[in-house]
Amino acid sequence: MPRRDLQLLLIVLAALVLASCGTGGRNAKAGRVKSVEQIAPRYDIRDDTATKQRMAQQEKLGLAFNRMQGGDYAAAEQLVREVLRKEPKSVDAYTILAVIQGSRGDATAAGESYRRAAELAPKQGDVLNNYGAWLCGNGYPAEALVWFDRAMADPRYGSPAAVLANSGGCALQVGQTERGVRDLRKALELDPANAYALESMARHEYAGHRYFEARAFSERRLAAAPASTSVLQLAIQIEQGLGDKAAASRYQQRLSKEFPEGATANPGANAL
Repeated sequence: MPRRDLQLLLIVLAALVLASCGTGGRNAKAGRVKSVEQIAPRYDIRDDTATKQRMAQQEKLGLAFNRMQGGDYAAAEQLVREVLRKEPKSVDAYTILAVIQGSRGDATAAGESYRRAAELAPKQGDVLNNYGAWLCGNGYPAEALVWFDRAMADPRYGSPAAVLANSGGCALQVGQTERGVRDLRKALELDPANAYALESMARHEYAGHRYFEARAFSERRLAAAPASTSVLQLAIQIEQGLGDKAAASRYQQRLSKEFPEGATANPGANAL
């Protein structure tokens, strides 16, 4: 799962930052102040210096996120570090910084930033899931399961399918098959189009030589999200296992067209 943790984090961060910045517009602000004044006329949020500062920092993080999405990692990191100088305990800032560092290929630094965010928010499910995903994707699957358990313990976490999928895929990596399959199936009950859960189940069924079941999950995975080199390679292997040379050839042609660099690699690479 080479970039799965990054893709997941972009979704989480988009919701987080856009929610913060979305309340900063003139119309939204006016509506919020009016409602507060109706309930407590003597309290005016516009005179709250601390609130203004927090909003300014959130707006800066929103700008950093936009820069990151545009590929300007240097500008994005500069903005995030400006926020951290004023708010050294900003969980959002550390999370965005981790994504930037991961995008630049500095996995070690990204891990430290994810860890710092998790330490600052020890009961916040999305933050714990992010760190668990980094651990699982960087050679620490057993340790990652502990963080996934903590994430699932957060009753306010709004994306249980995401952490269940991560937990299930990671559990399979360390041979905890019962837990892995259980969590993956729960994830798919909540989110039938969860791409990572579908891919993990396809790999699991393929490894057990249950090729028809593997094909079903593989086809659902390809319908749920854009293909990747490893997903197409797995589809080729599944069809080869079924003896369907025509289907395997079609996937091979697709691999050659969409990912030329992966077409010459061993079709079994990254499949298990």
